[in-house]
Amino acid sequence: MSVPVPHRRTAVLSQQTAPARDVCAARRTPDGAADVPAHPLPTADAMTAAIPGARRPEKPADNGSGPGLTVLLIGDDPSSTVPDMWDWAGRKVRLRTARNLTEAARLLTDDVDCLLLDLAPATEADVPADGADTLGALHAVLRMAPAHAVLVMTPETDAERAAEAVRVGAQDYLFRDELDGAVLSRAVRYAVERKRADLAQRQLTESRMRAQENARLERGLLPTPLLDGSDLRFAARYRPGRSRALLGGDFYDTVRTPDGTVHAMIGDVCGHGPDEAALGVELRIAWRALTFAGLCGDELLSTLQKVLEHERADDEIFATLCTVDISPDGRRAGLCLAGHPAPLLARAGGPPRLLPYEFGGPALGLLPYARWPRHQIELGGAWSLMMYTDGLIEGHVGEGRLRLGQEGMAELVARRMAAGLTGEELLDTTLNEVRDLNGGELTDDVAVVWLDRGHG
Repeated sequence: MSVPVPHRRTAVLSQQTAPARDVCAARRTPDGAADVPAHPLPTADAMTAAIPGARRPEKPADNGSGPGLTVLLIGDDPSSTVPDMWDWAGRKVRLRTARNLTEAARLLTDDVDCLLLDLAPATEADVPADGADTLGALHAVLRMAPAHAVLVMTPETDAERAAEAVRVGAQDYLFRDELDGAVLSRAVRYAVERKRADLAQRQLTESRMRAQENARLERGLLPTPLLDGSDLRFAARYRPGRSRALLGGDFYDTVRTPDGTVHAMIGDVCGHGPDEAALGVELRIAWRALTFAGLCGDELLSTLQKVLEHERADDEIFATLCTVDISPDGRRAGLCLAGHPAPLLARAGGPPRLLPYEFGGPALGLLPYARWPRHQIELGGAWSLMMYTDGLIEGHVGEGRLRLGQEGMAELVARRMAAGLTGEELLDTTLNEVRDLNGGELTDDVAVVWLDRGHG
């Protein structure tokens, strides 16, 4: 796979340059020594000057704006060279050479911009008996350097194989007997820019797919409440954690059954991946169906645990849950807790306080024969109830290790309610303040549901 001396040409393409761009960091070999550009045996400039009447290409001026491109040549003859190459700003391209793929893997550092693979001429002996292609070296290079631009060099007699190399994944191909500095420089610059455009397009496509997945999950996790005929006011907010590609396992729902009872729930599947999010959707839909079927309290939670046990991907996955059923007159409620933080209740004329937690049961999926007692709560004529997931209370306060906690959250909400905030405005302000206390976005997903009855 040697690289021959460039073929003499009577005409050379003019050098093309583009605005200066600092496209890579300082060029260093793995042992710390600076790369030294290769010197052709003769250079393309020298060859052109030796031809009577030939026009010598004009070398772009080096503007000194920084290091240029680095090309890694993979070929079996280290003494072979290629013509001098120049990047967009007129800087000489640095060249590294590798005899084989093992050496190429060692030289493939982050500052390499393009790989130039010298393909040996294909012969009948190269064609496998099973009819596979003869581009094994290219396949290996593409696996080794999926984010790098790749050019291949072949003899002109291998035109079909050169075209196949592009179909396989190379950015372009070159014929050895047509190489000169201008052609090679342009091909390298084009390959680098094309690879960057391909990667940018792939990232854009992945971002769009994630947005579509988020939208589908939102429709399942964050439904429209069914409260027709109720005088209760409803508000909810959901914020995914800062490192989440998809929505997490938080979910909630609120419905009014034909007897006038308003049922609300909020839950959290442990974990943050797509499997946990999908399981959250299943639990929410199951809760809504079971609620309309007339189940509540321990019977409902026991059935939801069976759903979780059959649908979870791992036996260690569990879910916390808080359910509330509010009587048709709005003055009383039944509360069930399955390993979930207790809601915050504010009655007319008083500050918000946390409801008792001690009567709750374990999270769903932990104990096969668990029970979840239903606790009766007197709400009164006017009240507000806030249900939330633990992402709201696990944020830090300042730079230390102290967390906000339930008491800190209750004090924060009390101050905002004393200032006259309620509903969506209260939830937005509370979430923003919790985030500011944490010093940035919260690492866990947060869901909050607000219900209130403002008259007796």
